[in-house]
Amino acid sequence: MGDRTNQKLLDRVLSRRKAIVGVAMAVGGLVMSPVGARGELVKEETSHSEESIHQEASFRANRKRVYEALTDTQQFDKVTQLSDDMKSMGPGGTPTEISNKVGGTFVLFRGHILGRQIELVPNERIVQAWRVEGWGPGVYSIARFEIKEEGSGSRIVFDHTGFPKGLVDHLAAGWKGHYWEPLKKFLA
Repeated sequence: MGDRTNQKLLDRVLSRRKAIVGVAMAVGGLVMSPVGARGELVKEETSHSEESIHQEASFRANRKRVYEALTDTQQFDKVTQLSDDMKSMGPGGTPTEISNKVGGTFVLFRGHILGRQIELVPNERIVQAWRVEGWGPGVYSIARFEIKEEGSGSRIVFDHTGFPKGLVDHLAAGWKGHYWEPLKKFLA
């Protein structure tokens, strides 16, 4: 074979390799690209604008008493009755129900608040999947109550995350007016 024949053979091999590499890269690019149901490229986004609530409230009661007031149906029902808004609602609605078991459900404020107990550490911590009845299907937030000893009383360090955007002011006021203030009256 002459130099010219060898060059043609080499050119064909290189062209074939370029074509195979090109096809492999194109297929790999499609596999690695996010694609929607109709085959169009989907833009990937990450949100960093989550709203959250952090509140702390002190009580003249030990941690055990605070924990029980938040996890016992009869006690928390009495707390809700001390809330100003509950007084104006009148009778009716779903009664207070609180499971004291992990995975158990709760219904508060005549069915306005619903959820599940995610973590219960007696006298220390309560973590709930928590929602307002009017939120979209499957929309839950996380409410975390950390109960700390504070002198002869206790303090709740509270964090609420994952709720729908735009509700931070309404929910923050609700925690104060429907939980902390009536709980202080109940425990006094």
